Amino acid sequence: MVGAGMLALSSGLSGPAFAADEKKVLRVAMTAADIPLTTGGPDNGFEGFRATGYTIYDPLVAWDLTQEKAPAKLVPGLAESWSVDPKDPKKWVLKLRPGVKFHDGSAFTADAVIWNLEKLLNDKAPQYDAKQAAQVRSRLSSAASWRKVDDLTVEITTKEVDSFFPYQLTFLLISSPAQFEKLGSNWDKFAAAPSGTGPFRLTSFVPRERAELVANTDYWDKTRKPKIDSLVLLPIPEPSARTAALLSGQVDWIEAPAPDQIPALKAAGNTIASNIYPHYISYMLSFQPDSPFADVKVRKAVNLAIDREGMKELLGGMMIPAVGSVPPGHPWFGNPGFKIRYDPAEAKRLLKEVGYGPDKPLALKVGISTSGSGQMQPLPMNEFIQQNLAEVGVKLEFDVMEWGALLGRWRAGAQGPANKGLSALYMSSGTFDPFNAFIRFFDSRYAAPNGFNWGGFKDPAYDALIAKMLTTFEPAAQDKLLGELHSKVVDDSLVVWIGHDVAPRGLGPKVKKMVQPQSWYVDFTQVEM
Repeated sequence: MVGAGMLALSSGLSGPAFAADEKKVLRVAMTAADIPLTTGGPDNGFEGFRATGYTIYDPLVAWDLTQEKAPAKLVPGLAESWSVDPKDPKKWVLKLRPGVKFHDGSAFTADAVIWNLEKLLNDKAPQYDAKQAAQVRSRLSSAASWRKVDDLTVEITTKEVDSFFPYQLTFLLISSPAQFEKLGSNWDKFAAAPSGTGPFRLTSFVPRERAELVANTDYWDKTRKPKIDSLVLLPIPEPSARTAALLSGQVDWIEAPAPDQIPALKAAGNTIASNIYPHYISYMLSFQPDSPFADVKVRKAVNLAIDREGMKELLGGMMIPAVGSVPPGHPWFGNPGFKIRYDPAEAKRLLKEVGYGPDKPLALKVGISTSGSGQMQPLPMNEFIQQNLAEVGVKLEFDVMEWGALLGRWRAGAQGPANKGLSALYMSSGTFDPFNAFIRFFDSRYAAPNGFNWGGFKDPAYDALIAKMLTTFEPAAQDKLLGELHSKVVDDSLVVWIGHDVAPRGLGPKVKKMVQPQSWYVDFTQVEM
């Protein structure tokens, strides 16, 4: 596989257009197996937003990715401000930024915002794109209706009161209606010549091989004008191939280097960037009637069977053992009574109580990916867990697939025919906002295929607590309620927690400066070479 990966890489970088020493060209090896969608609704998870989302496009509400010492916060993007209507808290008013142009030269206005909402949320609209909607629609789940107030003002009404709605707007990337029309109202043609308002323009791409983005010298935000001339994206899903590419100087940046090669990378003059990450790796559980995880004792037993400190050592220290969805000390951690720890004896006792033992081992089947956005090192990590579980009498089997296929299984839900026989999915999840951290997994309204509640979890007490959170706008009160929710989640062991990523990246010697924020995302405009 290393040879195949390097062959594709060499092919992608051949020719004078990619002469990195003539211009400031940053060559990035992604974990994805393909170039993420370039139309404004990226696939390949949050790596897609990082690579072809926030580079080519801008959202209405953005993230501050310029600092490393605190979690990323919401900041104005294409919307200069947003506020809830005091007379009707379901209505949000967005004041748009004047004077912004798309890459094709057309003007960004309220009409463009309405057009982009329709491309994702109105399947009767001529610009509706099922591919983009599949990636983004569920992340804009609160939006019910929208209207233009004037050329620079949009009003969006939510289905119910949702105090966290601005977080959802970070996923609405604004594509150019004029470019779409110019290209015959065809999204496939638009993908090859996309037009956003972002700091980079796509100039060429070859599926599954490479994409080249060049700096947008006319970018509206002077503080985010790229300091590099171009960005080359290369899908290299196999970690040893990414590591070999950096060691050979064929790329300048790799996502998720192979842990056992980190010493060699450092010895060769490369650096490893890492930071606390609003993210956790887990098994997303099925709560279908035939699932072993429908029993809380099984859920607790599997949580107690995993040696997370041993896994951290396996990953070269590049992991924080997870004792919940967020780490202790986080405002949303709360005070759970069940303590996530390594206790195989207690795991065996709990399994025995529900009828499992040497004569009747518990059999589990988990869907996992070979690589992908935030998946860390899925194959060795899952093999490690397999060994842990075998020690307590659990037979763990894997259904292995590419990351994109796993996302499709996620959207289908545990009850879907494709997921028949699966007890869980190995997934990475962001905790940068309440919806992504908790609501989408534990609110029964989001049971797949309506959302990301893959397992079909349903509990009226959880629904009531979430409803209370959504109608609370004061930050301290929000934090208190989120802590209560997280405590319940841990006490009920609704997840099998594995670890928090620290987002290791290998940087070659040509990379002189980068900001590693406490975020899933990285702002490539801040990179200096």
